[in-house]
Amino acid sequence: MDDLEKAILISFDESGTIDSSLHEVLRVRYSSMGPEEKSFVRKSVFSMACFEAIDDESSVRVLEGPAFIKNKLAQGATVIDMFCRVLNALDDELISLDYPRSAEETAVAARVKDAMRQQCVSQIVRAWKILLFQWSFLDEVLPSVFYVMQNCEIDTTFSIVQFLSSYVATMRSLSPLREKQLRHVGQILEVIRAQIRYDPSFRDNLDALDKIGREEEDRMVEFRKDLFVLLRSVGRVAPDVTQVFIRNSLASAVATSADRNVEEVEAALSLFYAYGESISDEALRSGSGILRELVPMLLSTRFPCHSSRLVALVYLDTIVRYMKFVQEHTEYVPMVLAAFLDERGIHHPNVNVSRRASYLFMRAVKMLKAKLVPFVETIFQSLQDTVAQFTTMDCTSKEVSGSEDGSHIFEAIGLLIGMEDVPLEKQADFLSALLTPLCQLVEASLLNAKVQNPEDSPAKIASIQQIIMAINALSKGFSERLVTASRPAIGLMFKQTLDVLLQILVVYPKVEPLRCKVTSFIHRMVDTLGTSVFPYLPKALEQLLAESEPKKMVAFLVLLNQLICKFNTGLHDILEQVYPSIANRIFNILPREGFPSGPGSNTEEIRELQELQRTLYTFLHVITTHDLSSVFLSSKSRGYMDPMMQLLLHAACNHKDMLVRKIFIKLIKDWCSRPFGEEKVPGFQSFVIEIFATNCCLYSVLDKSFEFHDAHTLVLFGEIVLAQKVMYEKFGNDFLVHFVSKGFPTAEVHQSTQKECDLCTLGPRGSSYPLCAGRYYGNDIEALKSFYQSLIENLRLQQNGSLVFR
Repeated sequence: MDDLEKAILISFDESGTIDSSLHEVLRVRYSSMGPEEKSFVRKSVFSMACFEAIDDESSVRVLEGPAFIKNKLAQGATVIDMFCRVLNALDDELISLDYPRSAEETAVAARVKDAMRQQCVSQIVRAWKILLFQWSFLDEVLPSVFYVMQNCEIDTTFSIVQFLSSYVATMRSLSPLREKQLRHVGQILEVIRAQIRYDPSFRDNLDALDKIGREEEDRMVEFRKDLFVLLRSVGRVAPDVTQVFIRNSLASAVATSADRNVEEVEAALSLFYAYGESISDEALRSGSGILRELVPMLLSTRFPCHSSRLVALVYLDTIVRYMKFVQEHTEYVPMVLAAFLDERGIHHPNVNVSRRASYLFMRAVKMLKAKLVPFVETIFQSLQDTVAQFTTMDCTSKEVSGSEDGSHIFEAIGLLIGMEDVPLEKQADFLSALLTPLCQLVEASLLNAKVQNPEDSPAKIASIQQIIMAINALSKGFSERLVTASRPAIGLMFKQTLDVLLQILVVYPKVEPLRCKVTSFIHRMVDTLGTSVFPYLPKALEQLLAESEPKKMVAFLVLLNQLICKFNTGLHDILEQVYPSIANRIFNILPREGFPSGPGSNTEEIRELQELQRTLYTFLHVITTHDLSSVFLSSKSRGYMDPMMQLLLHAACNHKDMLVRKIFIKLIKDWCSRPFGEEKVPGFQSFVIEIFATNCCLYSVLDKSFEFHDAHTLVLFGEIVLAQKVMYEKFGNDFLVHFVSKGFPTAEVHQSTQKECDLCTLGPRGSSYPLCAGRYYGNDIEALKSFYQSLIENLRLQQNGSLVFR
């Protein structure tokens, strides 16, 4: 055995008889070794590192060897050095293009790289993280990291992004950053920019937004998320370096060749947009660093590829993101307006860009508002063609679906001309120029529909729908105070418009989209016109009530809820007029004993009825909490008292809706006086004491399905106890005695419960429900809850799983 073999085997020898080391032999002899010896050394060292046997005859492994070998491998600096050397060697032999390789060597390198991608990359990344957190510097490794990010597959890149994020996090404690870290920051930014670039081969698909384009855009949106998180982290650690990098990226992107210009510009703008999330509001407003240079550069640059959908969209999004800078530096307002109003924005040839620009312009107007007053007339004139196109475009196509349908341009105009800073005469002229032609179009359509079948023209219906949306959006810029108090002439114009649009319900009573749009406009006018909308409500409500399908009734009740919440008792007369019709429709279609369950019960029809029932409970609750319960007592409504009470009782006993008990509690307070007082509703007090109290406050709680450990159930229990407290306050011992005599005729209260009560009074027929519980009802609600829960739990133990008290 020569010295080389001895040196290798020393790792596995525990006798100590071999006195040379692998390092010594390699240092002296490696350069003179032949290929076979070098191969043997490589194989042996890799076997040691990989916990493998050296040959078939020995199964001894490094972790079974002497302690000093394991200690040597555990020394941090040595391991880092070894790890870096291995990675660099892999780069030299497998990846680097600086070394010529034969065809066979290239094929071998490809196989090794493929195998590493499948088996080793995640392990290498984990090792990087461990080393990073323990030693905080990886100068030797980072070049390989950057190479992998630029050349490996997506899954690998995500792992490395997490690694780099961890590395950037360690820089937060370094202030200022050293030259080495600044260099790494620059390299990280370069890698991010390279990774977020779109593939030029998808350019046409992304512009047309066809199926392939949508899939690629969705993929990139998801893929970019982690990269942008990394960018923002870098931006917080090194804001100056990041801003300079973005500026240089924008400048170089503009100068790139036409075949790469689109992707380079889009990537640079996306960097600037994403970076904005890491900047504080104060820094945005003041323009810290070179933001004072970057934002004007963004506004003034006209990219040769601005016709690209992706470039145009991210350009406008970026302008809005940095709008707080413009708020403080109003000299740039004309540049912002130019970007939105010319072919870069609202007048962009791509309809998707144009509609998105309308939405973003509305957001910009909200932020700049009063600063735009000097430009109102210019803006208004610039948008005349866009306004005209909106009502004539093919609104039945899929292109106009979604929230960005183009109507936001009317909201933007409304916000501009609805300001009190705009003179009244100008304001009236602007509003009239918009509302008059729109109303004329509606009137002409309705007139033609009367002599034809009104439902045979989908295009005409869609056009009317567009007009309602436009007027609705326009009205959002006008406050109730302006149209009712300071400038009632403006309010009159909206009233006239409402009068025209209500005719749509007469001509098209069964066209659901139009009904929905008109209802939405009524909601808007309630907020805008205030009480001056009252004269128009009877006609509107009458038309909406003409249809009684569950979905339509739900929308109708929602509208009434808004009216009640806004006008309170001021709506009493109108509500008293319509409530009988509502009750007649709803109580005839809702089942009084609940909905079926089991197979076949989850139909669309049943779901619609359930939604109607939930909305009805809300409606009744809104009525009672706004002091309008007297509506139920009118001569025309009294006939619906019994079905309403039966429906509410069933829901209360089955814990279907918490609002139901609140309704009962409010009705008890409204309709029941102190004991021996005059009843507002004959028989209601008896109903509450004899039916509601026993069934809803006792029997339903005794059921084992009422689970006290459930948080929602505890809230319900609180409502039940509150109802008892209110009944005791209103009815005193009348309530308590009946509750005992009917609810506990044979029950024996547990001794522990009796001991809680001093001077317990036995109830009728030997029951021992403590009538002194009145002291709980008269005091703290929490004490009453605790007492009643303890009582219920004890009674459950006695009933042995059966409701013997009924």
